[in-house]
Amino acid sequence: MADTSAAAFFDLDRTLISGSSAYYFGIAAWRNDMIPLTDLLSDARKAISFKLFGATDESSEQVRDRILAAVEGAQQEDLLALNEETIPQILDKIRPESRSLIDMHHEAGRDCWIVSASPIEMVEPLARALGMEGAIATRSAVQDGRYTGQLDGPFVYGEGKAVAIAALAAERGYDLQLCYSYSDSASDLPMMEMVGHPVAVNPDGPLENVANQRGWPIVVFAERVKKVVKTTTAVGGAVGLATTTYVLGRRHGRITAQAARGALLPWR
Repeated sequence: MADTSAAAFFDLDRTLISGSSAYYFGIAAWRNDMIPLTDLLSDARKAISFKLFGATDESSEQVRDRILAAVEGAQQEDLLALNEETIPQILDKIRPESRSLIDMHHEAGRDCWIVSASPIEMVEPLARALGMEGAIATRSAVQDGRYTGQLDGPFVYGEGKAVAIAALAAERGYDLQLCYSYSDSASDLPMMEMVGHPVAVNPDGPLENVANQRGWPIVVFAERVKKVVKTTTAVGGAVGLATTTYVLGRRHGRITAQAARGALLPWR
C-alpha cells in the first residue's frame, strides 16, 4: 500500500551530491559577469574544503550573508536564467545511489523533497528535474523583481530546516513519525530528530557518533566502490539485510520487480 502520509527529506550537498551545489551556481554567475573572479576562486577553495570536511555553522552563515549582499539589487530573472547552465551540471553530479533511494521512496508511495540552505531558485528546478515533489530552500526577498538583500523566511540550515519541514508537514498532512530524512552533517540533527526514520549518509564524525549511539542506519556512498551500505549494530538485522540486498541488486543490474518490492517492505 502506498504510504501517502509520509515523505523523505534529502539534504543536497554531500548527500545527494558529493560536494557543494552552490559552486556551480557561482561559476555560472562569474561567466555572466555577476560576481568577480576573486569571489569565484574563494568559493572554489571553500568547495574543496566542504567536500573534504563539511561545513561549519560559521562558514555557512558567512556564505548566507555574502550571497544576500551579492544579489542585493539584482534582477531575479537574471539569476533564474543561470539554471539553464547550472542544473544540467548538478544533475550530472547526483549520485546514482541517491537516485535509487528517491526511486525506492517513490515506489513506496512517499513524496520526496530536497531540503537545502541553497537558494530556492536553484534547488526547486533541480528537485523537479529529479522527479521529486519539490524543494525546501532559502528564499531571498524580492521587491519589484529585484532582490532586497534580506531573507524571505527562515535560513534553511540547522534548526531552520526543522522549522520549514514542520510547516510543510502541517500543510501536506505528513505524519513525521512515518517520514525519513537523509543527511551527512550533524548540523542537520534538528531535521533528523523530528522524523521517525533518520538515515546518516557519508556522515561527518559527530553525526556518525550520534547515529551509532542511537542505532540510526548509516549509508556509505563511496567514490570508488559504489553502493556500499552498512547499518549500526543496533539496527534490526532484517532491515540491514533487505537494504543491502536491494542496493547490491541495483549494482549488478539483477534487481527484479519482485525483489524490489521485497527490499522495500522493511522501509514502509
